[in-house]
Amino acid sequence: MAETMRAIVKTRPGPGAELLEVPRPEPGEGEALVRITATSICGTDLHIYEWNAWAEGRIGPRIPQTMGHELCGVVEEIGRGVDQVSVGDRVSAETHIVCHTCLPCQRGQLEVCLNTSILGVDRDGCFADYITVPAENLWVNSPDLPDTVASALEPLGNAVHTAMAESLEGRRVLVTGIGPIGAFSVGVAKALGATEIFASEPNPYRRSLAGAMGADHLIDPMAVSLTDMIMEMTGDGVDAVLEMSGHPTAIQDAISCVIPGGHIAQLGLPPDNVTLDLNKLIFKGIRFYGIVGRRIWETWEEMDRLLSSGDLDITPVLTHTMELEEFEEGMRLMEAGECGKVVLTVS
Repeated sequence: MAETMRAIVKTRPGPGAELLEVPRPEPGEGEALVRITATSICGTDLHIYEWNAWAEGRIGPRIPQTMGHELCGVVEEIGRGVDQVSVGDRVSAETHIVCHTCLPCQRGQLEVCLNTSILGVDRDGCFADYITVPAENLWVNSPDLPDTVASALEPLGNAVHTAMAESLEGRRVLVTGIGPIGAFSVGVAKALGATEIFASEPNPYRRSLAGAMGADHLIDPMAVSLTDMIMEMTGDGVDAVLEMSGHPTAIQDAISCVIPGGHIAQLGLPPDNVTLDLNKLIFKGIRFYGIVGRRIWETWEEMDRLLSSGDLDITPVLTHTMELEEFEEGMRLMEAGECGKVVLTVS
């Protein structure tokens, strides 16, 4: 009889998910079987759990499907042809599985692969006791990196990629949208030498996370004009904006708040089309970067350096740790905005 495992499965259209016993996967050629020790909840997981229009269109054709993509675990078994990892390695995963054959991949721009497949979105994910992952997508962690931190490396990589679009050393930086990745980006900007960091976020709980990560100024954009406040405090604007919210007003404010010749790194995804003042963007000479995922493996190397040096500590953002079977409470906290990063431990 095939071995089974626990998994949080999106079983049907509509809100919710179920913790079920399902068959344990077996690693195929080029794959590793990873025993999950910790997995963190992402905003994407919340969209799937709540079943918004994006989830219905992207996940709908494949349900039932195991959720989750941010993970830390131990390699239990390797498939044929695997030499990137060994049994017993403590690993996290680059969740974007790329084709290596499209033109961007051939140019070394794996983060914009035309045929990207994502764990927990396009195939079964890691909210489970075990997952199979292409071995080339596994990152071997330092033995002293806590599981809770290791489970959040994938979203931390988004923050690192965004913050490193250009040098922030000696710069004034505005971060708009303090979800967990926005909070991470505050800490990354500080570690990279930003001299003054402004954080804009309407939710008071999450605004406080920016303070815990080293922001110098916390701004509620619902209470004041963000642009007016930035201009009042700086005189001429910030050098860089890390836009993490995707909110149309925040994107418009980013263009207004950045100094001529500055740059905007855009990670946040708008829910719909956004109207921009392109004349202002052009005549201010603003460099606008669209940020997708993480550079493979450069961003991971940069993360490792920041964490191992002690320059970056992300634990203030890891606000809640609970067991896998408590996932519904984790989703509730996410919906209410009463948390930073929620980590589910698996034992």
